Order: sequence, then C-alpha cells, then structure tokens
Amino acid sequence: MEGERQGALVVRLGAPPVDGEANAALTRLLGRLVGLAPGSVKILRGATGREKLLKFEGLSAAALRDRLEKR
Repeated sequence: MEGERQGALVVRLGAPPVDGEANAALTRLLGRLVGLAPGSVKILRGATGREKLLKFEGLSAAALRDRLEKR
C-alpha cells in the first residue's frame, strides 16, 4: 500500500493488468491485509481501469478503516 490520496487508498501492484491478473492480486492483497478471504473482496466498478470501487463483504466501513489504519 502506498497510502491515501483524496480519500482513496493507493495500492501499487507488480502483477500485469492482463487477463485480470492485477485485479486478482489486488483482491488477494487487500483480503490478507484486512483478514478476509480474497473472495470476500469484490470489485464493483473499475475492473478495467486504474480507479476501482471495492466491496469488503462482512466488514462495515468503520471496521475496514480500523483494520487498514492498524497496518
């Protein structure tokens, strides 16, 4: 994780944006960081772009923020 910019989390990945590899790496990474299975992190919008809207199933926004801040 690179930090936060304008209220958005900034993440840099080494996986190429080919055949969904970067999206899969992103959901795995974020799932591990907040203690969720990768399948619990869903891309709602932006699957083919740089900016994404994600859903973390089973976590409230407050719980998600708390877990990320502890990292």
